[in-house]
Amino acid sequence: MAHVIDIDDPADPRLDDFRDLNSSDRRPDLPEGKGLVIAEGVLVAERLLDSRFTPISLLGVDRRLQELGERLDRVDVPFYRASAEVMAAAIGFHLNRGVLAAAHRPPELELTDVLDNARTVVVLEGVNDHENLGSMFRNAAGLGADAVLFGAACADPLYRRAVRVSMGHVLRVPFARVPDWPRGLSILRERGFQTISLTPNPTAVTLAEAMTGDKVALLLGAEGPGLTEHAMRATDVRARIPMAPGTDSLNVATAAAMAFYERVRVQAPGSLA
Repeated sequence: MAHVIDIDDPADPRLDDFRDLNSSDRRPDLPEGKGLVIAEGVLVAERLLDSRFTPISLLGVDRRLQELGERLDRVDVPFYRASAEVMAAAIGFHLNRGVLAAAHRPPELELTDVLDNARTVVVLEGVNDHENLGSMFRNAAGLGADAVLFGAACADPLYRRAVRVSMGHVLRVPFARVPDWPRGLSILRERGFQTISLTPNPTAVTLAEAMTGDKVALLLGAEGPGLTEHAMRATDVRARIPMAPGTDSLNVATAAAMAFYERVRVQAPGSLA
């Protein structure tokens, strides 16, 4: 079970895994640095403890320690109990959520393993906004997408802000990288996936018309530029979400949520009524 250790000095080296979280070049969740995963808040910390990510320590106020309760009985790690003031001095800002959990990054999952039991996946190109990425994972979890796949130029899904915005679902929804982008999309086709590029182009068929495969991969690009032509050429069909006159696009995470919903509706009409 977790070992509670009281800390009253923000310079205590035992807090180094949480230090300077707002620093662009020293924060511990940089992949090229310590490469840790940082979960903020009780709910996200709980999801970390229930995930494939191995926790190494927690830092929080006494109230959050009590709220985590029996969840901590299953882990053999230190819980550094500190005041909100000590926490703020160590991490670099006041944390309203009152608790942090740190974990090691496990080896990245292989694309073929992620696809083994999947029927609906989203594939991203150039999505480099951490909040959009976090929202994408939350939407995927809520609407039954099986995995998130990364093409070129995407942000780190395990950055603290992405983990927080995802409400910890980035720790639960499998993700992997597509090699040799975009030629690596052929791996999905070989596994029986219909690949669909989402585009605002009014000449494209609607998503409802396009989505005919038993297994579907939905491709989305960054806000603004969208998917590259090179990536869209590597897919089976281009599709659009019908929109009201005078608008041409949606937030990428919102577009993904609508695509996931349409996928569930097509698979099981009435199931989301």
